[in-house]
Amino acid sequence: MRNSLETRLGIFFALVVIAAFLLLELAGGANWFRPGRTVRAAFRTVQDLKVGDPVRLGGVPVGRVSRIYISGDKVEVAMRIDTDAQVRTDSIATIRFTGLMGQNFISLDFGAPTSPLVADDTLIKSKDQPDLSTLMEKLEGVATGVQTMTKTFSGQDFSKLLGPLTELVKDSQPRITAILSNVQTISGNIVGGKGTVGRLINEDTLYAQALTLGTNANTLAVDAKDVMADARGALADTRKVVAGIQKGEGTVGKLLKDETLAKELTIASTNLKEILQKINGGQGTVGKLVNDDSFLKNIKMTLQKVDKATEGLEDTGPLSVIGTMMQTLF
Repeated sequence: MRNSLETRLGIFFALVVIAAFLLLELAGGANWFRPGRTVRAAFRTVQDLKVGDPVRLGGVPVGRVSRIYISGDKVEVAMRIDTDAQVRTDSIATIRFTGLMGQNFISLDFGAPTSPLVADDTLIKSKDQPDLSTLMEKLEGVATGVQTMTKTFSGQDFSKLLGPLTELVKDSQPRITAILSNVQTISGNIVGGKGTVGRLINEDTLYAQALTLGTNANTLAVDAKDVMADARGALADTRKVVAGIQKGEGTVGKLLKDETLAKELTIASTNLKEILQKINGGQGTVGKLVNDDSFLKNIKMTLQKVDKATEGLEDTGPLSVIGTMMQTLF
């Protein structure tokens, strides 16, 4: 009977231990059966971080804090990270908390995609955050400042602050009244169709003229577009002509590009220059006509004789015309 009770107690204790292990495994509090690697980070203070607190990568749990110990003037935290967690060598560890009374955890960022993944027992960079007490001290300072500000604006001080403004409004009341009266008069004139603005708003003639002006402006814009289109076409034609000239097409292109024609023009201009030089020098028939005065005198005398011969023809018959001309000339 006793052996049976001890056996039952042993079985019950074994079942409790197995159940505890299973619960820890399911809750993520134990990593004995999970493969992973250790990553370390050093902080000035770990605040209220404890062994077993979660480690999150981008907000997703990837491990647990396995050990906390002092190393020199800092506190090192060892983290057991899942093997498939994409923690890189330039990832930064930060201690955060989920609320004012929430659990602390270590947050890891992803790092650069080009950086290699961490190896086992790698020390990564860390970033210290102000703890809860520091935040509460800052909030207390802000609250104290707000309280001091509200005390400063007491009833007497507030009246002193608004006193000059009230006096300014009282002194400016006549001018403000005059301004409001002028605004009312102007609005009445506009409604009654008085003045330029009133006519523009109320008269149909000005409205029609404005529409006509807009129509003319649109027509002018259309004409301007046509002119621009013609100008673009002329410019395109000019570009084609210039391109043809550059290629040596046409008379002008040949003049610019054809070396044979250029040589012929050079020879022709040289010959023309020589002919003009000979004429100026009195050489040849044309040169004598231009430069020889005696030749010019002979021409004048011949013309005079012809004139006399024509006068004699009036008194001479048809049969003696040739004889008279021969006698006159020779």
